Amino acid sequence: MGIESIIRVAREQGASDVHLEGGMPMALRVRGELRLVGEPVPASSLTALARELLGDSGWDEFLERCSHDFSRTVEGQRCRINVLRSARGVGFAIRLLSSSQATLKKLNLHPDLRRLVESSHGLILLSGPTGSGKTSTLAALLQEINLSEARHIITVESPIEYSLAPRKSFIRQREVGRDTPSFTQALLDALREDPDVLMVGEMREPEVMRLTLSAAETGHLVLATVHSASTTEALQRVVAAFPPEQQNSVCMQLADCLVGVVCQRLRFRSELGIRVPECEILTGSTPVKSLVRQGQFFKLPSAIETGAADGCWTFSRYAEWLNRKTDWVLPTAAEEDIAAPPPAPPPELQGARPARPRPVERATPAPVPAPKPRHAPHTEAPASSQAEDGVFVIQEEQDDLAAIVQELEHGPPKRSR
Repeated sequence: MGIESIIRVAREQGASDVHLEGGMPMALRVRGELRLVGEPVPASSLTALARELLGDSGWDEFLERCSHDFSRTVEGQRCRINVLRSARGVGFAIRLLSSSQATLKKLNLHPDLRRLVESSHGLILLSGPTGSGKTSTLAALLQEINLSEARHIITVESPIEYSLAPRKSFIRQREVGRDTPSFTQALLDALREDPDVLMVGEMREPEVMRLTLSAAETGHLVLATVHSASTTEALQRVVAAFPPEQQNSVCMQLADCLVGVVCQRLRFRSELGIRVPECEILTGSTPVKSLVRQGQFFKLPSAIETGAADGCWTFSRYAEWLNRKTDWVLPTAAEEDIAAPPPAPPPELQGARPARPRPVERATPAPVPAPKPRHAPHTEAPASSQAEDGVFVIQEEQDDLAAIVQELEHGPPKRSR
């Protein structure tokens, strides 16, 4: 069993995650549900696969920590791989990531989220349970900045999941364990590297949270993730990570720098055959900041209910918007990437003007069918053809446009016998 064959099977089944455990069949998560596929996998095969993927240095680290995280591109598919030790030996948890550059439109997110990254400084929190698409939404928000503004973006991740291609922004991505020893060190370094936007992949330790808040207070736009079931819980978890004697000052810091909190969960829509994000959005309006400063988090749900004019969204109101939505972007249609990564320029050309991105797909009105000619024109090579939607398509530059128009209006010329 090779990693290529595993990823190939997962893609054919439309899976988002793969789980491998010694003596058990491969488990795929398809549309949020687990599905067992094939025969039980021998534990020895998984051990051999882990040693092959990790190499000597990675294997030694795995034996010490009993787990190892890394990302890799396999047959054109970007994957996040976690190798772990369990009661059955070596196991794998593999997440298949999108191969295209995420945008709000591609992820079927509300365009109002774009307003969050228009701020030049402050804190944006992305929350939700594990596997709810927080990292994808973070990548989409960064891509919105990248396509429209010239900013210096630094990301700190473990591991790097989405490889961002610089467009108008200068992007530097650092992976914890490979490019920097820890999130703490990476954040200390970032404050000396002139960033405009800073993305923190995980906020779990109090020191990381403290540095993140400091960066947001000192004129940087900071995006970070928190595991929670609501926007209110996300803010409470940040405050609760600090000692009780520091929590009042943390509340004041949060109130000063808060731009917004987004909590999302995935919902399967049977009519589309895909899972789409369903969000709760809390914006840093004046009433919200006042409640956060006083630590009155229990009043925030009411502030979200009454804060529609400030850009707040409850889960129920967001679900209503999804029910009215018609311009869905399906995964098959999103494969053609409007911001596909260009070849990496040499170091001496890093400051050159980036290639202009192709425009985002827009809805166009249905064309008016042209009248069909009574007889097809007689030519040696088909210079034009009638498309299915009624549009007359010109294929060659040397076509006689005037003759084609005359033919559409009066029919083909009569041929002499």
